[in-house]
Amino acid sequence: MIKLEDIHSLSDFQRNTKAHLCRLKQSGKPVVLTVNGKAELVVLAAESFQELADKVERAEAIEGIRRGLAEAEA
Repeated sequence: MIKLEDIHSLSDFQRNTKAHLCRLKQSGKPVVLTVNGKAELVVLAAESFQELADKVERAEAIEGIRRGLAEAEA
């Protein structure tokens, strides 16, 4: 769940890039960037992104195995 303190304008991100990057690396949480008040981008530290990608890959593999077992049973 994205918290209100994790939503920032793109212009604020550009003005305070170093501070935002430090916070991203420390928290591991994504930050939503807005343009004209609308959510446009999500920024995530590379390490956190890799962990997320690994979890998705594992979940997809598990789902594939489940489908294969269900088909074998049928």
